[in-house]
Amino acid sequence: MEVRPNQAVDNSSTSPQQHRRRAAAAASKQPVSATNAVDTTSVTQRLQKELMALMMSSGDLGVSAFPEGESIFTWIGTIKGGEGTMYEGLSYKLSLRFPLDYPFKPPQVKFETMCFHPNVDQFGNICLDILQDKWSSAYDCRTILLSVQSLLGEPNPESPLNTYAAALWNNKEDYRKMVQEQYFGGKTLES
Repeated sequence: MEVRPNQAVDNSSTSPQQHRRRAAAAASKQPVSATNAVDTTSVTQRLQKELMALMMSSGDLGVSAFPEGESIFTWIGTIKGGEGTMYEGLSYKLSLRFPLDYPFKPPQVKFETMCFHPNVDQFGNICLDILQDKWSSAYDCRTILLSVQSLLGEPNPESPLNTYAAALWNNKEDYRKMVQEQYFGGKTLES
């Protein structure tokens, strides 16, 4: 029987977490993956199901969304301003970026079309509770789009991202003028 000297292993670039993972794998004789692989199959299936449901039902509601390019995790959505609101007759483009742990975390949703609104900043970020602390995995893309559409007509001026829009909200004539000016003046936001 040949005895080999113990070769030194350089663990200086190994994190404690990786070291524990390797030790556990060695103990159980399981292969070790270099990174934490994320199984996106269930997320992909969920998003495909949501896309089909949205395609079948939402055209009449004034909301739609489709994947942008090849990735199921990046969508472009469209919402139409609700009847009787300052946004009636206007159509807004949104980007939706779904995280790998969707639906347990909300997607990042932003206006890509300029939108003058108390709860939308100049970069298109949206202040909406269901996209933050009130998120539930029961929500889907359709719910998000309908909520943003509803927010257009019913802003929360108590939690503004755009303080000028919040202050102007009660002056309907001037507010409508600014909505039109922003919409027709700058069609798409810079990302």
